[in-house]
Amino acid sequence: MSSELQRPRRLRSASSSLAAHGEPWVWLTGGALATAIAMITGLLLFIAVRGASTFWPQPLELVELADGRKALGEVTGREQAPDQEAGTLGRRLIRTANFELTGNHYEWFDDRQIASTSYPEWATAVERLEGGRFHGFPLRLLHGEEVIAEGPAATWREFERLQPAARRRWREALRIDRHERGALQRELRTARLAVVQADLNAGRESPAFAAAVAAERAVGESVAKQAAVIDSETGRLRGENAGWGVEFATATGAKQTLPLDGIVQAWQPNRLSTAGKVGTYCSRWWEFLTDDPREANSAGGVFPAIWGTVAMTLIMAMLVAPFGVLAALYLREYASRGPVTTAVRIAINNLAGVPSIVYGAFGLGFFCYVVGAGIDEIFFRPSLVADGQPTFGTGGLLWASLTLALLTLPVVIVATEEALSAVPNSMREGSYACGAGKWQTIRRIVLPRALPGIMTGLILAMARGAGEVAPLMLVGVKKLAVDLPIDGTFPFVHPEREFMHLAYLIYDVGFQSPNSQAAQPMVFTITFLLVTIIALLNLAAIWLRSRLKRRFIAQQF
Repeated sequence: MSSELQRPRRLRSASSSLAAHGEPWVWLTGGALATAIAMITGLLLFIAVRGASTFWPQPLELVELADGRKALGEVTGREQAPDQEAGTLGRRLIRTANFELTGNHYEWFDDRQIASTSYPEWATAVERLEGGRFHGFPLRLLHGEEVIAEGPAATWREFERLQPAARRRWREALRIDRHERGALQRELRTARLAVVQADLNAGRESPAFAAAVAAERAVGESVAKQAAVIDSETGRLRGENAGWGVEFATATGAKQTLPLDGIVQAWQPNRLSTAGKVGTYCSRWWEFLTDDPREANSAGGVFPAIWGTVAMTLIMAMLVAPFGVLAALYLREYASRGPVTTAVRIAINNLAGVPSIVYGAFGLGFFCYVVGAGIDEIFFRPSLVADGQPTFGTGGLLWASLTLALLTLPVVIVATEEALSAVPNSMREGSYACGAGKWQTIRRIVLPRALPGIMTGLILAMARGAGEVAPLMLVGVKKLAVDLPIDGTFPFVHPEREFMHLAYLIYDVGFQSPNSQAAQPMVFTITFLLVTIIALLNLAAIWLRSRLKRRFIAQQF
């Protein structure tokens, strides 16, 4: 009877057994992780290869067309274009340069139109201060009407000997104009503002106003004497460079003389050895990292943007860290559970999803037009009266850092709360049992063990803040600002406080450049540099976090 009531035994299939053990989900989640890693790695490799290869000296190809026309340049792209006769036809994109002569930076050439190609030994690529790239063959080195060297070999040899000194003289004259002459102009402006301040305080009939006018006159006389010395020095430097030039012949036979101090650097890629190419590559990278932008930001260097990006990110981190940690400490350690605390947490989480342009509008309206205008009215009124120039009532590095600190504040608060909650309550109770108070427990027990998690939130905040563009367009970023927003006393005192930023520079070069083909490699290079800087900042924070873990945490939890 018992055997009749016994239910038949169900046979389990292999698929149901795997599903019961979760094998399909293991493969699904593992595959999703592998796909995400492959996508991220592929993106980073693509940016790294395209960005790092921009400055490698490519060979200069001389193309002679069937109609007799010639062009000299770098082959930057090849593609197959549809053709009615042959089906597909290859063509190549050549950077011909010499814009003032040809009207084009780049030109497409069909393969069937090309009669021959060659790689001339003395083909030279010249990077100029103005006018963009130039391609040609060196003919003569001139000093006025005097021919110093003639022929490609002799001209190139003398050029390599004389050009570094000419560039040094040009840089010295620029440094004097920018810094020493700029200091004199600031001194004059300070004296003029002192006169305006005396007028506002005591009136034009007061002895204080007369003393300020006399002081301004004395400063003007002193500045005039110093300016004469500066004019003499810059005149001497520019006089030594005057008249020196290199005559080049283009592929079409046209001749053009380039001033020696207007040549940033030149190279002959068809003659370079591997070591020479590496040297040229490093030299071009050094110029890119240390020089100022030129040619609507599509040439030259990006040092002001590097400085602005790093400075803004570090200032933002210093501002967001204390406020985020204090807010999280109150919510986790002091605030009682209830609907108000829950609503605050929900609001913080929702703030993380607010579009960044909204923060930019808030920063412009509050920091610039309210706080900054109030500071100007109280402390910098003479500047407003004299020339209507706001000091703090406009976009700048400080307001941009504060705006991005607000933007990244929810990230830091959430990460800090999670780190505080990970500290076992038994450690708090043990501290209380030993007689420690609430703040002593937080300061000596909770915070040290939560520091690695706090650093994780700060790393995420720095990564997000360094790549933001939209808020910066409203609160301080500038297309071109070669003068750094600092002076000798405090980084935010100088009236010119707007700054450049790598993320905005990517947008400007990629979408606002008059020469999109020339800007494309620069976009990848700036992107590669921005990713590298963010990675270095994050690595420094990760290193600090690992040290904190070894110091304060005996075990992971």
